[in-house]
Amino acid sequence: MRKNGFFSLLYHAIFIGFIIAPLVVVVLVSFTSKGFISMPFAEGFSLRWFRAILESTEIIRAFWFSLWLGLASASIAVLLAVPGALALTRYKFPGRGVLMGFFMSPLMIPHVVLGVAFLRFFTTINVTGSFIWLAATHVIVIIPYALRLVLSSATGLDRDAERAALSLGASRFTAFRRVVLPLILPGVAGGWMLAFIQSFDELTMTVFVATPGTTTLPVAMYNQIAQTIDPLVAAVATVLIVGTLAVMLIMDRLVGLDRVLIGKN
Repeated sequence: MRKNGFFSLLYHAIFIGFIIAPLVVVVLVSFTSKGFISMPFAEGFSLRWFRAILESTEIIRAFWFSLWLGLASASIAVLLAVPGALALTRYKFPGRGVLMGFFMSPLMIPHVVLGVAFLRFFTTINVTGSFIWLAATHVIVIIPYALRLVLSSATGLDRDAERAALSLGASRFTAFRRVVLPLILPGVAGGWMLAFIQSFDELTMTVFVATPGTTTLPVAMYNQIAQTIDPLVAAVATVLIVGTLAVMLIMDRLVGLDRVLIGKN
C-alpha cells in the first residue's frame, strides 16, 4: 500500500483545520465571562453562559420541540423510504426514473423557495402553527437522505433467503421483518440518522413556517443572534457539538460508524 506523501498530508491537515477552526472559535467564545462575543483569555474561563442556557425557557422549550420534531420526521421519512426503496430496486415500470427524480427533487429546490411555497399554502388553508404540518414539511425535505441510504442497502440484495422463507410458509410481513429488514438495517439506521440531523438542523425553510408556538432550536438561535450579541448561542452550539460527539462515539463503539453511515458490513 502506498503511503501519502508530504503534500497529501499537508493538504489533509489544512482541510481538516479549515473545518475544525470555526468550531474551536465557537467553543472558546462560549467560555467567556463578558456580555458580548469575545475570547476568554484575558478574563479567564467562565461557565456563565452555560448557566444562562438553563435559565432560558425559550431555548429549553425550542430544544425539546426540535428533538421531538426530528424524531417524528425522521421516523416517518424512514417508514416511507423503506417500501419506496424496495419498490424502486426490485421492479422496473414506466415512469420509474421520473418517480426517483420526484423523490429526490427536494435536494434540487432551494429551501427558501420551499419555505415561501409552504408559507403560502399553509396560510391559504389556515393550518399555521401546527406540529403535524411542520413535521410534514420536514419529511418532504429529509426523505431524499433516508431514501438514498436505504437504496444503497437494497440495491443488489440477494432475494434467495426471502424466497426460501416464503416457500416455507412465512407471510410476506414475517419474511420482511426477519429476513429483509436485518439485511438492509445499516442503510435504514444510517438514513434515519441523516434524516434526524437534517431535520434538527433545518433553518432556512423552517424560519418561514414556524410560529411562536412551533419555534425550533435553530430558529430560536437565529432570533437570539438577530436581537442580541451575547455569547448564549455559542454556549448552546458548544453543548450541541459535545452532545453530537458523544452520540457518535457511543454509536461507533456499539455498532460502528462505517456500518451506519456507509452500510459497510
